[in-house]
Amino acid sequence: MDDKSKTSRVHFGALDEQENAKRLKIGEAGVPTLAPGSIDLDSLADATDLDMSESSLQARQADKEILEEFERRKRARQIAVPTDDSRVRLRLRELGEPQCLFGEGPDDRRTRLRYLLSIQEGKEIESESENEGEEAEGEKEEEFFTPGTEELLEARRWITSYSLPRAKARLEKQNAEVDIPLAQVKASRKELQSKLKGYTNWASQIADERPVAQCAFSPDTSMVVTGAWSGGLKLWSVPQCEQQMSFKGHTDRIGGIAFHPESTLSLEKSVMNFVTGGADSLVHLWSLDRETPLSTLTGHVGRVSRVAFHPSGRYLGSAGFDGTWRFWDVAKETELLLQEGHSKEVYAIAFQCDGSLVATGGLDCIGRVWDTRTGRSAMTLEGHVKDILGMDWSSNGYHLASASADNTVKIWDMRTLRNIYTISAHQSLVSDIKYSTDGYYLGTTGYDGCVKIWSGDDFRLIKSLEGHESKVMGIDISQDGRYIVSCGFDRTFKLWADENLSI
Repeated sequence: MDDKSKTSRVHFGALDEQENAKRLKIGEAGVPTLAPGSIDLDSLADATDLDMSESSLQARQADKEILEEFERRKRARQIAVPTDDSRVRLRLRELGEPQCLFGEGPDDRRTRLRYLLSIQEGKEIESESENEGEEAEGEKEEEFFTPGTEELLEARRWITSYSLPRAKARLEKQNAEVDIPLAQVKASRKELQSKLKGYTNWASQIADERPVAQCAFSPDTSMVVTGAWSGGLKLWSVPQCEQQMSFKGHTDRIGGIAFHPESTLSLEKSVMNFVTGGADSLVHLWSLDRETPLSTLTGHVGRVSRVAFHPSGRYLGSAGFDGTWRFWDVAKETELLLQEGHSKEVYAIAFQCDGSLVATGGLDCIGRVWDTRTGRSAMTLEGHVKDILGMDWSSNGYHLASASADNTVKIWDMRTLRNIYTISAHQSLVSDIKYSTDGYYLGTTGYDGCVKIWSGDDFRLIKSLEGHESKVMGIDISQDGRYIVSCGFDRTFKLWADENLSI
């Protein structure tokens, strides 16, 4: 059989030789050209809008507009719009828009403002991406350093000398606990969990006319401070839950409350006892004997979401919606460090018990652990798929818990630098988290209206505390372990304790 009688094979992704011969003809210069009526796939792939029909262009434009509208709505859901109508009007005026349209109510104005802000943000993103594209050509990513002040250097040295003895004492305590018989450990844990299962709603109190965002126990457990979206702060007695004082200073939502580690442990009330941060971009320092702030720390250019004291009480950390967290010297009332590192707003901040590490979490779904002695990023917490809204350290010094809007809590181990456990904590976003002083259990709050208690070693659910009528926003556990306090959208704070507790 000669070669002409053989049937040529067609391989996937290739053209038959005979078909190629039909489509191609040899030009005058000996270069193969397309036969009349054939289609050049390469030319089709390179077709521009000018080569497309009018109907195809209209379809492409319609698809583009639909995608742009989806992106705009996505941006609109993430934009924080003021709830106060006067602030909405002022914002509209700043945008050069009419303050009020015919027949427009407050809700309609907020919707219109959200729409305008989403369009403006889209234009800004588009222009930024164009500029970044131009600047990215020929540039290489480089590590850069920002010079620090002499005060920051001295603070880092002091923190190093402060944290090392505490870390040594913590490790010695943990080594001593290894010798405790396992049966004794199990018995004590079982007794604690049995006690926690008996927790019930000990007291409930309406704290404000607007949602109560945060609550915190004093170190001696004799008082609770609550902060609301109205900017109001109130001091309550424990466990009677009777109002002792009302503080005035913030003009917008309070996002964070933290007591000084040594507050209320002495008879002095005129000293600084606790600190708060608010949506008015201010951090206020308060005493327990006056209604106005002792002093104010300024620097943030956006909402201050959370505040936390360094274990020593000498320094303070604040997380802000300007994409930074800041480190302050409390005594000198000065800013020592402005730290970037998150691509979006920073929402949560917590110091480790030794004082050598600080953790931050943001709306970029990323958490970071920073070494306060060197300023370096020690670990990046990647795993959450939505905003990180709360963080806290266990007293063992190496477990860090993060609460997220993806309805989960993740436990991170600083020894292995990874996520070791994920808790499917709530049916809605997890708004806050808090470890007990001994680290044996932790509490979480969620927008499903529940407060939950979890074991600190195997992370199993011990008790679900139900009583809030709406979203729960904040939680704290007293240092003596006798009480849990929570607050939320129902404008109340609730005290939870063992039903057999004797005052």
